[in-house]
Amino acid sequence: MKELIADADAAGKRLDQWLAAQLAPDLSRNRIQALITAGQVSIDGKPVHEPKHKLREGASILLEMPEPEPAEPEGEDIALDILYEDNDVVVINKPAGLVVHPGNGNWTGTLVNALIHHCGDTLSGIGGVKRPGIVHRLDKETSGVMVVAKNDRAHRHLSEQFADHGRTGDLERAYLALVWGTTDRANGTVDATLGRSHRDRTKQAVVNDSRDDARHAVTHYSVIERFGAKEDATAVASLIECRLETGRTHQIRVHMAHIGHPLVGDMEYGSAFKTKANKLAEPLKQAVTAFPRQALHARLLSFAHPAHNEVMRFEAPLPHDMTELLAAFRTYAGK
Repeated sequence: MKELIADADAAGKRLDQWLAAQLAPDLSRNRIQALITAGQVSIDGKPVHEPKHKLREGASILLEMPEPEPAEPEGEDIALDILYEDNDVVVINKPAGLVVHPGNGNWTGTLVNALIHHCGDTLSGIGGVKRPGIVHRLDKETSGVMVVAKNDRAHRHLSEQFADHGRTGDLERAYLALVWGTTDRANGTVDATLGRSHRDRTKQAVVNDSRDDARHAVTHYSVIERFGAKEDATAVASLIECRLETGRTHQIRVHMAHIGHPLVGDMEYGSAFKTKANKLAEPLKQAVTAFPRQALHARLLSFAHPAHNEVMRFEAPLPHDMTELLAAFRTYAGK
């Protein structure tokens, strides 16, 4: 535990910036930011979660160091569905239920453990010991295409592409989502700032742009198929394609719920629609209530190869569980 008093020089400065200067070289700024967002820093007895928090002279700052985390992840013989691999990258089709990297409650059995076993010493460590080779992630219950870097050069090159989100480069990402209801238009854009939910810090929410943790987020969507008695606004559900202009945590799930069309099976952001499933006719009701996750699949990933800049394009077919769920909706719609 460390206690510091903000001096005159600290007034108006960001909390993470000032702490980094005071605690160097023992703690990096990245480490301090992580401690702040985890609730390990308080000012005048009140927890502060925003690294951008502006300090005032005389503030009492208490930093609590958590207990040491478990050792670096070890390789585990976990089967991988590899779509492509060379000396620089490995592209996989991640199944639903697989956590990407170790964290609270998931120190083993993750994609990182599988990659360490598969790649050995070649796996990049630039993402940190808990995230070697990881340049982007999918939620635990989201399936689909991911690329992993196998060396530092590839990691830097891919990280730059993902940071750019395809605005000026070749990165392209497309997701398939099954959502409740149907949108007013066949194509649309959700432009809504995201930040941590005040009700549940593990969740994201649409927030005011003025908040310190506000992150610009844009999702483009297109309706592919509608399911219902009529293919119009009365449809009970829709299959949509989402393309990301930004890459925020839970972005598609939060944005679709925000416009009134949460993902089927999403109990975090669409729990209010659970009663909707109960009103469905059998056997669709059984298919929906038995579906164990949000109906979201990363179907397409395109990027410039980090070694020769050739554009690589990969697609992952819908997994069996989503295929079966869609079949149930099509039967309901008489298709």
